[in-house]
Amino acid sequence: MSKPTLTTESGAPVADNQNSATAGVGGPLLIQDQHLLEKLARFNRERIPERVVHARGSGAYGHFEVTDDVTGYTRAAFLDTIGKRTEVFLRFSTVADSLGGADAVRDPRGFALKFYTEEGNYDLVGNNTPVFFIKDPIKFPDFIHSQKRDPFTGRQEADNVWDFWAHAPEATHQITWLMGDRGIPASYRHMNGYGSHTYQWTNAEGEAFFVKYHFKTNQGIRCLSSEQGAELAGKDANSHQTDLLEAIERGVHPSWTLYVQVMPAAEAADYRFNPFDLTKVWPHADYPLQRVGRLVLDRNPDNVFAEVEQAAFSPNNFVPGIGPSPDKMLQGRLFAYADAHRYRLGVNHTQLAVNAPRATTAENYGRDGLMAANGQGRRAKNYEPNSYGGPVQTDQPLAAPFAVNGHTGTHAAPAHTKDDDFFQAGELYRLMSEDEKKRLVANIAGGLSQVTRDDVVEKNLAHFHAADPDYGRRVEEAVRELREG
Repeated sequence: MSKPTLTTESGAPVADNQNSATAGVGGPLLIQDQHLLEKLARFNRERIPERVVHARGSGAYGHFEVTDDVTGYTRAAFLDTIGKRTEVFLRFSTVADSLGGADAVRDPRGFALKFYTEEGNYDLVGNNTPVFFIKDPIKFPDFIHSQKRDPFTGRQEADNVWDFWAHAPEATHQITWLMGDRGIPASYRHMNGYGSHTYQWTNAEGEAFFVKYHFKTNQGIRCLSSEQGAELAGKDANSHQTDLLEAIERGVHPSWTLYVQVMPAAEAADYRFNPFDLTKVWPHADYPLQRVGRLVLDRNPDNVFAEVEQAAFSPNNFVPGIGPSPDKMLQGRLFAYADAHRYRLGVNHTQLAVNAPRATTAENYGRDGLMAANGQGRRAKNYEPNSYGGPVQTDQPLAAPFAVNGHTGTHAAPAHTKDDDFFQAGELYRLMSEDEKKRLVANIAGGLSQVTRDDVVEKNLAHFHAADPDYGRRVEEAVRELREG
């Protein structure tokens, strides 16, 4: 069987891929060696800026199949028929570490899902925890700076991590999740995924509902202790990537069951806490889980860079029947995610294969810019409206409007009866077994005891005391023992 001819990027055949052109035998290289210069120039540009957060990731393709009727809540076409399948791409990630970090670390995990629907791509960008550390996007850059490498020492500093948390009491709930037994998943297959934010669904009659997404792993929850995580990270920094890749290659296809919690829009205003607060969960007793469908991953990417690193997820990629809520963190991400991809990948990143629609065609008036592909509209007019048959608007909003009122300004969220920052953290602590509590306290004390400032330690201890007296007492005693030891 004959092999294809190696060519340059312009398609010209390559005569010699082993030896550079020189001025005589053993002489200096010639600048006219186009193949050499092209290879070196491309090599210099093979890496793009890594994501500031969620830099280290793994991904796979699969499908989502509807198993239950949810048409009473949403008119989204990909959810309108039991048995309907939609192709998906799912990217898992750690949050704080760089691209060269390890998988088995104590960190939230990204759970970013792209549905290639017949009405356009729908991106659901969440985590493996149902809550987050902060509730307002204006604090996000400061939060991430506190968790990343210090500008002077070049390493993550306990002083920075816990100093920020000391000034962010709303983080207590997520800290309790992160420092608990689920803080280090054994693999990406053995953890849940959550939309985390509150979203809006709208049905065919125009009725609006607020929803939260829960992807429950069908493999069961499996986690690592701090000691197990450190050992595994030392042995195989790529442990979660390896596990996902090899499981799918041998035909073991991981799956998750999607459930939603559904709140009629009219109930949001009088709920006992702000239902759009990302640091809170909705109790299942108030809004029970309702099954929607099954997510299955069954195909590995052929090229990690092209399909995992260049995968771009934006929570503002909605489809008819699904839209945003007044969740302030979500509102900030509607801009920030897409803008990050325009910076990393270029304004035409949506034309890359992993990001382009698959069950429909993008029709718009975007033109030109770096890496414009496929003629990008060719000779068609690039303005709207026009008299030449170009694409037109539908006059049908994707989701229902929600009322706004009052004066512009920098407002704190409206107060609800249970809007304190500590109640749900205490509830989570009280749900834990005695062994789980011991591990949680040990994990918190291990980090907090490294903080050099007494006032920062005291502020954090006050948060745990406020969540639950026993919780606070145990953490305080454990920190004292470690600091005095």
